[in-house]
Amino acid sequence: MGSPSPMIVVDNGGGFCKAGFAGNKNPTAVVPNCLSRSHSSKKWLIADQLHHCDDIAGISIRRPFDRGFLVNADMQKEIWERLFKNLLKTRPSDSAGLLLVEPLFNLPSIQKATDELVFEDLGFQSLYVADSPSLVHLYEASRSPISLLARTQCSLIVDCGFSFTHAAPVYQNFTINYGVKRIDLGGKALTNYLKELVSYRAVNMMDETYIMDDVKEKLCFVSLDVDHDLQLARLQEKLDADLFLLLPSPFHWHFS
Repeated sequence: MGSPSPMIVVDNGGGFCKAGFAGNKNPTAVVPNCLSRSHSSKKWLIADQLHHCDDIAGISIRRPFDRGFLVNADMQKEIWERLFKNLLKTRPSDSAGLLLVEPLFNLPSIQKATDELVFEDLGFQSLYVADSPSLVHLYEASRSPISLLARTQCSLIVDCGFSFTHAAPVYQNFTINYGVKRIDLGGKALTNYLKELVSYRAVNMMDETYIMDDVKEKLCFVSLDVDHDLQLARLQEKLDADLFLLLPSPFHWHFS
């Protein structure tokens, strides 16, 4: 009997699912954690199949997560099965186990449903559940053993997710649960706000969640100098307007 394949690592978020193997620097696959369907088709697309959809206008999206918690285990099972079989090209029963990153303060009922999904439905032999703040702290401390973070063994991790943001103190690789603060503001709210801005100023994009989410991921950023970046944006807007006035008119007027 051969040795098992490396442990599978899954960071299971409300927006994206990132998966790979223990020991690798980067995840093997980063896919939308959802099922989707275009108006021109009755077939539901799973995870990465959304990237190959030709008709993404007004696409319908269903997610197994709501407000940061797993609410549909059957849907999550479909996504994970495709993730392991088609993208990681491995079988859960042949792996050394699963390292699963879950949100803080997961409810016992959700933990039970996750255990049933991992062991009974997928066939993993072992499961280790971790939270992202402690893993981030451990990773940063191991990168630079002489850094202040590594020497003090404490940090404050701000985890901005799809549905919420956690500010979590970490000491000696353990998250101090009673010090964690949560606000229900994440990437989903920013996408909705961007849809409103674009729809008010230009084209109605209120039904184009997938398109606007892709625009946000590729073009938006966190400004470190708001006043300066606003001045640059206004300058670029003025340059675009001046350039538009210099362009020849596409219309040809004829007078008798």
